[in-house]
Amino acid sequence: MFHRLALVHGRTAALALVGLVLTLAAGTSPAAPAPRTAHGPRATTAVSDAPGSVTALSGYAIQSTAKVADPAAAVAAPGYAAAGWYPAGSRSTVLAALLAAGVHPDPFYSTRQKLIPAADFRVPWWYRSDFTVADTTARTYLDFGGVISAADVFVNGRQIATASTVAGAYTRHELDVTDLIEAGTNTVAFRIRPNNPREHLTMGWLDWLQPPPDENMGIVRDVTVRRGGPVALRDAHVVTSLALPSMASADLTVKARVRNDSSATVTTTVAGTAGPATVSGSVTLAPHETRTVVFSPADHPGLRLASPRVWWPAAMGEQPLYGLDLTATVNGTPSDTARSSFGIREVRAPLNADGARQYRINGRPLLVKGGGWSPDEFLRWDRTYVEDRLKYALDLGLNTLRLEGHIEPDEFFDLADRYGILTLPGWECCDKWEGEVNGSEAGEGWDTPDFPVARASMAAEAARLRHHPSVISFLIGSDFAPNEEIEQGYVEALEEADWTVPVVPAASDASAPITGSSGMKMTGPYDWVPPGYWYNKREGGATGFNSETSAGPDVPTLDTLRRMMSPAELETLWKDPSAAQYHRSPSATFATLKLYDAALAGRYGPPTGLDDYVRKAQLAQYENVRAQFEAYGRNAKDTSEPSTGVIYWMFNSGWTSLHWQLLDRYLDQGGAYFGAKKANEPLHIQYGYDNRAVTVVNNRTSAASGLTARVTLFNPDGTQKYDRTATALSVAGGGASSTALTVPAPASVAGLSTTYLARLLLTDGTGREVSRNVYWLSTKADVLDYSDTDWYHTPTTAYADLKGLNSMGQAAVTATASTATAAGTSTTTVTVRHIGTGSTPALLTDVHLVGAQGTPVLPVRWSDNQISLWPGESATLTATYRTADLRGSAPRLRISGWNTPTVTVPAD
Repeated sequence: MFHRLALVHGRTAALALVGLVLTLAAGTSPAAPAPRTAHGPRATTAVSDAPGSVTALSGYAIQSTAKVADPAAAVAAPGYAAAGWYPAGSRSTVLAALLAAGVHPDPFYSTRQKLIPAADFRVPWWYRSDFTVADTTARTYLDFGGVISAADVFVNGRQIATASTVAGAYTRHELDVTDLIEAGTNTVAFRIRPNNPREHLTMGWLDWLQPPPDENMGIVRDVTVRRGGPVALRDAHVVTSLALPSMASADLTVKARVRNDSSATVTTTVAGTAGPATVSGSVTLAPHETRTVVFSPADHPGLRLASPRVWWPAAMGEQPLYGLDLTATVNGTPSDTARSSFGIREVRAPLNADGARQYRINGRPLLVKGGGWSPDEFLRWDRTYVEDRLKYALDLGLNTLRLEGHIEPDEFFDLADRYGILTLPGWECCDKWEGEVNGSEAGEGWDTPDFPVARASMAAEAARLRHHPSVISFLIGSDFAPNEEIEQGYVEALEEADWTVPVVPAASDASAPITGSSGMKMTGPYDWVPPGYWYNKREGGATGFNSETSAGPDVPTLDTLRRMMSPAELETLWKDPSAAQYHRSPSATFATLKLYDAALAGRYGPPTGLDDYVRKAQLAQYENVRAQFEAYGRNAKDTSEPSTGVIYWMFNSGWTSLHWQLLDRYLDQGGAYFGAKKANEPLHIQYGYDNRAVTVVNNRTSAASGLTARVTLFNPDGTQKYDRTATALSVAGGGASSTALTVPAPASVAGLSTTYLARLLLTDGTGREVSRNVYWLSTKADVLDYSDTDWYHTPTTAYADLKGLNSMGQAAVTATASTATAAGTSTTTVTVRHIGTGSTPALLTDVHLVGAQGTPVLPVRWSDNQISLWPGESATLTATYRTADLRGSAPRLRISGWNTPTVTVPAD
């Protein structure tokens, strides 16, 4: 993220990097963590003796070194009494463990996080875990990454690595501990150093949220114990090459490193399968020699696949995966194994005539529509919670998630592969990662030891991510491109890992000596701008590839606000725009909601209370998010300065937030969510704020024809003032658009009020409605002052007048519903009817699924929601959710809206 902040921090001596050992093997599925106990260390991990087995430590006992007087040799020895230590999961920061143990209250509520003393995390912490081994004749390796920020490592009381070696959150380490392992109980201990992301190549938060007091110090990826024979099989992977444009065949090349860890010469046979193909070969290795074995279609014809099953993003096709399964044997006895999955697809991202990066998947151009991904603030891994959010991304019609730093564990990318969600991982801005090239911004300059840590980090992440078809680039810079020395290390590491997808030098409009121009822009905005902003082909508007952008604040639903803020804070929220909001950002630039609140009051009228403030916020966020995605969608096929990608900043938040989120911490959905869902629907009718054109955008793969588009203008009381229909419309697939008609200027429509409504309807050849879109507009336009644009917004000097919406009469809406349940999933079908006898529409009617106490049942996926109905109209919606999330209560529906009285009806 782009920040022009003049922050200066004292430089500290960087950690010396000596003897860094990298494991570049493909990731394996970790063992499930042991059940958490209330007190004391986690259960001892039983390690498998099978050659090639990989066993994740089930958890740790942790304690501050300030409370441990015993020497390291004693702490790291089997049998040490860790009395009073805290249990921690297999992947856990210090603070995450303390929160789980109940040491601190919920930090997501109010300002409780301020109560956690940061001084507790300015000293190292011990992480200690026991594991048992039965057979000591096999070779044993300790394999790990995800240490934040650095650690001294001990096994059975002996130090085997220092913090100068084990440094950086992304470096991977493999330590041969065979000679230290004993039959029975063994102990591994990490003395974790404090983290400072401005000084270490780790992870930081800057202005996303209030940073955790421990700065995420801990171990956030699995520590595994690997067993094997004399020959180790590492770095096994498949390089795919798909024939384009036919996709009639694909070549597979299998590679793996074989390493003789014994003191004798050995001959090993490496054999197995890559998809449907069988491979086999032998190699003789001198003592401690390493060689790379390569199986290609030239020597294994089966590796040339005819009619391969090609992997596609979700909206473009299926997501088949193949398996790689190799075994290294010595004298017929298995010594090691390697298993992973891979997909067959080709990614290209050339620069177009305007210099913008245009992604192509399997030869087909793709408009990247995505959001910025955030992990949990305390880096807690929860597969179900992650999967729920990924399903939400698909529900919104998004195809991509950008991970600026905080690169998630292997399972995240496994899920992205399965669901067909593209990912753009890369290094983060505004801390040590860009400290050498970002001038006066946050982050210390690099010292000599930082360069090999950065290169090792790139090597480890490249080896981990390369087999995931969902990964379509790596961004080696964010706000700034690396200099030539840093870039060279990154590029060499990527090439050595057989990285085949584009390498992007920065998310901003920057270039680097080797990788060239980024083809992206980072022009903002990050704070409020009006909906019409997005249609102008300048700044952050809909042209080129905008790597991070939004209109800033995304105030969540009232349900969520009451879960995250105290009554006094909620009172301040709607009354005092100049008040610093703890749940917005630690940055002075984004500390308040002043710009947002001024626009809300200027366009919709000053709020009369908390309910009214939230009601107006949802309406404003719906129209703004919808406009952002609609503008980029409409301009994707333009012959001049087309839009090629947009990343909404952000998709989600790592904590309870008031900004940068399409969905909130608790997975509730408000105006921002449903505005995005509407804009990205498969076949969509939309209105252009810039030219009043009614356009049909077809995000389906196939063309659509026989369509009818209708636009009707109404005053807020429902009085019709204009109506026009266009018939026999057709539009090609793949994101193509077609203009159906143009709405006349408001001044030429007789009797049109200052605030008015535009209802757009799209029907197919049978008359069935396939898209409905309702806009609230004004004869008075928002006026932007582009001459005063800064890095985070363009000022608005005059607001559209939407205050006429306040005069809308109450609309009578009823709902009937029923629920069906199968295999743990419930589907509630609801028909919403406007039964009013007048002409006033029901604007932005929201349906919330709630339980017995009236609290939302989440997560839930709606077929549609926040709909607008005219008298006599009805709509049938479906909600899909886990039955267990009802917690035994009968489902109910809470119906509300802009001018709809809130009612709750049964749905069982």
